[in-house]
Amino acid sequence: MKYVFKVSINLLTIITVIFMPVAVTTQEEPSPIYLGVTFCGDTVNEAKLLIDKVKAYTNLLVLQSGSIMENQSAINEICDYATSAELNFIVYFGWFDPDSQWQLSWLDYAQKRWADKFLGIYYSDEPAGRYLDYDWSDLFSEMKEHYSAHYQIMAPAIDCYLNGTLPRNYEEAASRFVDLLQNNPCLKELHKRSITAFTADYALYWFDYLGGYDVVFAEFGWNNSIAQEISLVRGAAKIQDKDWGAIITWKYETPPYLDTGEDIFKQMQTALESGAKYIVLFNYPTLEDNPYGTLFDSHFEALEKTWTLIESMSRTSQNSADTENVLVLPENYGYGMRSAQDKIWFWEQDEKCLEIWELSRFMLNQEGLNLDIIYEHQDFSPANTYSTCLVA
Repeated sequence: MKYVFKVSINLLTIITVIFMPVAVTTQEEPSPIYLGVTFCGDTVNEAKLLIDKVKAYTNLLVLQSGSIMENQSAINEICDYATSAELNFIVYFGWFDPDSQWQLSWLDYAQKRWADKFLGIYYSDEPAGRYLDYDWSDLFSEMKEHYSAHYQIMAPAIDCYLNGTLPRNYEEAASRFVDLLQNNPCLKELHKRSITAFTADYALYWFDYLGGYDVVFAEFGWNNSIAQEISLVRGAAKIQDKDWGAIITWKYETPPYLDTGEDIFKQMQTALESGAKYIVLFNYPTLEDNPYGTLFDSHFEALEKTWTLIESMSRTSQNSADTENVLVLPENYGYGMRSAQDKIWFWEQDEKCLEIWELSRFMLNQEGLNLDIIYEHQDFSPANTYSTCLVA
C-alpha cells in the first residue's frame, strides 16, 4: 500500500512523499572491504617502502604514479611486490592509446599473472567534474591538441564545442556525456575483458555510472559535505547495482595538503559505516624529507585504526549499511550541488537550483547519512529499495 502526501518546504519546494514497503532480501555473503593508499611517487623503491609501511593494516595499493605509468617493468615489479605482501592492487591509466598494443597486452597479462589480486583499472580522473567545470569558451580552443591526444573522454566534447554544436538542453547534455563514456575505447576494452573500471570524482556520480564505470570513489576533501557526497555516490551505486568507495584527498592547496590523522580517521569511519566497499587515502605529492609522500605517522595511525574497525565488524554488519530515505532529482538535471549557484552542465543555475539546494539541505540536516540522492530514470526505480521517496 502507498500513502501519498504533499509537503511544502519553506514555501519554495513542493515534493511528493511516498512510503513503500521494502522488499525482503536473502542474506548474502558479505563482500570484502578494501582499505589502502595511493602510490604517486617516482621509483620502484619508493613504492616498496610504502608497501612495507602499510602492509600490516591495509589490503589495497592504488598504483597512481604518472612517471611509472608507461614503464611496464616497473609496474610489474611493484605489482609483484604488492601481491607478495598480500595486497590487492588497482593500476591507474591516465590515458589510453587504442593503437598502442602494450596496454591491451598488459591487461591480459595482469589477469593471468595476478588473478583476483588485480582488482581493475582506475581510468582517467574526475570525468564528470571536469566536464562540468571546464571553461568551454576559452580553455578548449587552446588545449584541443593536448586533450585529444591524452584524454579521449573529453576530445569529442571539445570537437562538439568548436564545431558549434553545444547541447540544446539538459537531456542532450546528459546523453552526450554518457555517450562519450560508453564509446570510450578504454572502457570498452575493460568491459570486454570483464575488468572493473574505477574512477574518482566530485560531482555527478550518477552519470559516471551510466557511462560505464563500475566503481566511483567519491572525493572527500576541500571541506565539502561528506554526507552529501555519500548520499549521491551511494544512491547512484545502489540503484544502478554498482559499487562505491571514498578517496580522502586534499584539504589544503599547499603543504601539508591532507587533513589531520584524527579527522581522516573520522572520515574513513564514516565511509565504512555508510557501506563503502573501498576506502583510499590519496598520497601526493612527496613532501621534503618525507619518504612516504604526504603521509605522516598520524595518517598511518588513522589507517591502522580503520583496519581494526574493519576486522572487528561482524560478518553480518559488513556492507549492511542501508538507508530508508531517498531524494529523487529530475532526470538529466546535471546540477553540481556544491552551492545554490552551481552550474547545470554547460549552463548557469536556473530557478530549480535553489529549490533543490534548500530541499537537500533540509533533508541532509534531518536524515544525515540516512539519505540517498538519485535521479529519475526510466530504467531505475526506487520502489522496493527505500521506505520513503521524496521527489523534487
